[in-house]
Order: sequence, then C-alpha cells, then structure tokens
Amino acid sequence: MCWRESPVYLKWSIPKSVLVLLAMTGVAHAEGELNIYNWGNYTNPKLIKKFEEQYKVKVTITDYDSNDTALAKARQGGSGFDIVVPSQTYLPIWIKEGLLLETNPGQMENFKNVTPEWANPDFDPGRKYSVPWAWGTIGVVVNTDAYKGDINTWDIIFKTPDELKGKVNVVPEMKDVVTAAIRYVGGEQCTGDRQVLRKARDLLTAAKPNWIAMEYNAIEKMGAGDFKASLTWNGAALRTRLAHPEIHYGYPKEGFTYWSDNVAVLKEAKNVDNAKLFQNFIMDPENAALNSVFHHYANGIAGSEKFMPAEMRDAPEIVVPAEAKAHGTVALMCPPEVDVLYKKIWTELRK
Repeated sequence: MCWRESPVYLKWSIPKSVLVLLAMTGVAHAEGELNIYNWGNYTNPKLIKKFEEQYKVKVTITDYDSNDTALAKARQGGSGFDIVVPSQTYLPIWIKEGLLLETNPGQMENFKNVTPEWANPDFDPGRKYSVPWAWGTIGVVVNTDAYKGDINTWDIIFKTPDELKGKVNVVPEMKDVVTAAIRYVGGEQCTGDRQVLRKARDLLTAAKPNWIAMEYNAIEKMGAGDFKASLTWNGAALRTRLAHPEIHYGYPKEGFTYWSDNVAVLKEAKNVDNAKLFQNFIMDPENAALNSVFHHYANGIAGSEKFMPAEMRDAPEIVVPAEAKAHGTVALMCPPEVDVLYKKIWTELRK
C-alpha cells in the first residue's frame, strides 16, 4: 500500500512546549516536507495526519515490499527519501555502507520511553541511528476450520498435511524462509554448515509443490479462503483473526524468530530536521500506540499499552505464550559469506 495524504495546514503559532521539543531533538524549525520510505500497509494515516497538523509538515509515504528493494533503492542514490525503516538484520548493512545519518536518537527527549530490551541493541549500539518502529515474530497462520491438527510446527509449511496441500502461502522474504527451513532440519540461524544448508535446500524444494503462492499480503486471501495457511508475521495474523475467528497463529516448536523494524534517516536526506522530529515523535507512547493499533505489532515503547485496545494487550499473537518462549531466538545479521549461500538457495527456490 502506498498512502499519500495532503497535509492539513493550521493557522497557529508554535507553543513554547513545542519549541522545547525542537531544541531537545536538535531541530531548528518545524515546517516543510518529509518523505518516508516504508513497508506497505505499515503506517497509520492518523499518525501521519497528527504529525502534519502538529508540526505543519507535509508528509509523503512511498512503500516497498522487501528489505532488499529498499536497500537497492538507497544504494542507487538520489532517492529523494528522508526516512527508511529497515529490519534489524539489514540495519548494520545500511550503517556499514554509510547510507544513514547519525542522528543520535539516544539523546532525544522521548528516548526515555524505549523499553530496556530495545534501548541498546547489537544492531545499533547506543541507538545512534535508529528508533523502534515495530517488533514481532514470524510463524504460521492456519485456518483451523480447514485443519484440526497442531499448528505450532513448521510441518504446516515443509511437510504440508493433505488437508492444506495446494492452499499454503509463503511470504517471499529470503532470510525468514531460509532460517525457518534451517531450524526445521536442526540447524541454527546463520549457519555456514553446508550439510545443514543442503538439507534446508532440499526441504524447500520438496515443499514448494504443495504451496499455492509466495506473496506478501496474505490477509485478504486468508480471509477469503483462497489460502488456508501461510508462513507470515504475527501482526498480519492478528489482523486476519480479528475479522475471521477461525484463523489462528502458531509458534513453531522447531524454532521461530523475533524481528524488529527501525526508523532511520538517510544520509542524503533533504529534510533532516523534520526527520529527526519524526524519530522523536514516534517514541511518544501515545503515538507509538496509534501506529500499533494500525499495523497490529508491538512497538518497544514503554507505556504505549495503555493506549491500545484490550484485543491487542492480551492477544496471543502479540503476547508470546509462556510455553513457546523457549523456542524463539532474536534475528541475527549473518556473515556475508553465509548470505551468499542463502541467496543461492533462494534463487533456486524462486525459479
């Protein structure tokens, strides 16, 4: 989804509280434009409208469908974007290649709201470049009217039960899919063990004929009944279940992954002040909740829960069940030589 909305301009004078905020974030003024490059269907229009009205900034959002797409666009240069939202496994690449501006969010006023587990992550030590946008897990979503068996297993995807054959979708995100296959055959993420990787490759090759599609947006087709199961993200699963109670999310016992997406400012940004202001803005608990209510993921901002509906505060897709926690690991950035091996498996699978 690519959402664009004309700004709402208000006749107002900037109040003292806002001037203090601008000083804390290093922003000299609040006006002009902001161009955001983000995943599709991932930004609450109400959040953007609130930012536009509060700071007289016209926001334009352009969407992308994968980390690789966003990275390739930035590498070309001249994108015209100010903000990007990479996943944690890709963020170190952006930093290493000098594509991001060091905005020092850790020194911004609202950084005090970031939860401890996301305040000093390995992928951005000291939070010099990024702020939390969303975090979640990747697992399986299943129509339990169509399948009555255990859904907490990658069997759904890799050893598909007869009831689901020809009705399974897989989101085409390389690292998520290949890592799931590696965990299924008993390996660890980022392994360079060629024997394990061959097993994962063979597993994927054998499983693919049982899939109907490899598409990102499974929500509508799960709801319509075109898909009966999918490898997907927990927020997408929650959005689907709220409309279709027969659809449930499973945490594979063979191992699932925790991931996060993070808001960073491009080195070539033209609207740096407004980009910094936006980073601080989304670390406010009420604003973080506003976004979570739209995309249905957790956000890493303490205090945001009280602004969310009950259906999110206790949702099993958001609150990982105690019995499943031991099977989860945080997504890692693999060494370049391992990424090359992953890409060979992925290229072969996508033929």
